[in-house]
Amino acid sequence: MSGSSLDGLDIAYCHFEKGNSDWKFSIENAECIAYSKEWQDRLSTARTLDGRSIWQLHTDYGHLLANLVRDFISKNNLTGKVDLIASHGHTIFHFPDLHFTTQIGDGAALAVGTGIPVACDFRSSDIALGGQGTPIVPIGDLLLFKEYNHLLNLGGIGNLTIRTNGNIIAFDICSANQVLNYYAAKKGLEYDKDGAIAASGRLFQPLFDALNALEYYQKHYPKSLDNGFSKEIVIPLIDGFDISTEDKLCTYCEHIAHQIGAYIGKEQSSKQGKLFITGGGAFNAYLISRIAANSQMPVYIPSDEVVKYKEALVMAFIGLLRLRKEVNVLSSVTGASHDSVGGALYHP
Repeated sequence: MSGSSLDGLDIAYCHFEKGNSDWKFSIENAECIAYSKEWQDRLSTARTLDGRSIWQLHTDYGHLLANLVRDFISKNNLTGKVDLIASHGHTIFHFPDLHFTTQIGDGAALAVGTGIPVACDFRSSDIALGGQGTPIVPIGDLLLFKEYNHLLNLGGIGNLTIRTNGNIIAFDICSANQVLNYYAAKKGLEYDKDGAIAASGRLFQPLFDALNALEYYQKHYPKSLDNGFSKEIVIPLIDGFDISTEDKLCTYCEHIAHQIGAYIGKEQSSKQGKLFITGGGAFNAYLISRIAANSQMPVYIPSDEVVKYKEALVMAFIGLLRLRKEVNVLSSVTGASHDSVGGALYHP
C-alpha cells in the first residue's frame, strides 16, 4: 500500500482464516519502507507528466515494488510462504466524474519480478459501474472490524466509515496529513509530532469558516477526493491568510475535527460505541483530542501495528476476496450500480 502522504511503501504479510461466519486475521510481519528522494520527487510530480512518461513511471514503479517485496520476503524468511501479493499501487489521478482512476505499479512486472501471483487495480471495475471507486477499505471494516460502528482513517486523506440502519456507508471526509505535513515541513519537520505545533497556535476564525465553506463539504456521499484537492485547493486557500504556521496548523486540525464531528452527529447511531481511529494521524495527540471533543464520542486507537498497517491489511484481504471471486467493493459506499469483484490478476 502506498498512501497519498508519500511517507513510503507499506508491506504487510498477513494470514486470514474463514470461520463459520467471521473472518480472523493476523499481521505476521510489516514494515514501512521510506521512498528515496528520487522516488518522492517522481511520485509527487507524476500528475504533470506527459502520457509516455506516465506509462514509463508505471512500469518503473512496478519493478521497484518487485524489488522491495523480494527484499521483504528474504528479510523475513517468507520464501515459498506467500500465496498472493495484493497491490494497491500509487494513486496519480482520481476523477470518477470523468470515469477514470489511475493507480500506477505494473502488476505484470510485480508478478514476474517476485514469481508470485498479483492482484491489483482494485478500483477500476467500480468506476466502470458508475461508482466513486473509493473508499474500498470499508469491505475490511465490514468483515474484519465488525464490532465498530464508526471507523476513521487519518492518512494523507481522511476517510470515515459508518454503520447505520443496517447499511455501511463511507467517504473521503477531508485532506488530512497531506496538509498537516506540508505545514510541518515549513518548520523543517517531517510531521507535527503529537500535534505540538498545532497545539501552540490559535484558531483563526476567518480561515476556519473559509475551509468549511469549500464546495466539497456541501456534497452528499458517495463522494471522494483526488490528491490534487490538497495542493490545488486547500493549501492555496490557507496560504491566502497572513497568519503564522502555528495558527494554520491549529485551525486546520480544528477543521478536520469539525468535519468529522458534523457527519457523525448526523447519524442516529452516533451515541453508540467508540470511534475507531487508524492511520498516521492517530499519533497526533492534539488532533485526536479535538476529534473526540467535536464528535462527542469516546475514541479507540488500536495497537500501533493496526494503526500503521490497517490499509495494507485490508488490501491483502481485498486481494484474497478477488482470488475467491467474492465481492470486495461495496456499492453502498461508492454509489456504483451494484457490488463488484474488483481487481486484475497477473501470474508470473
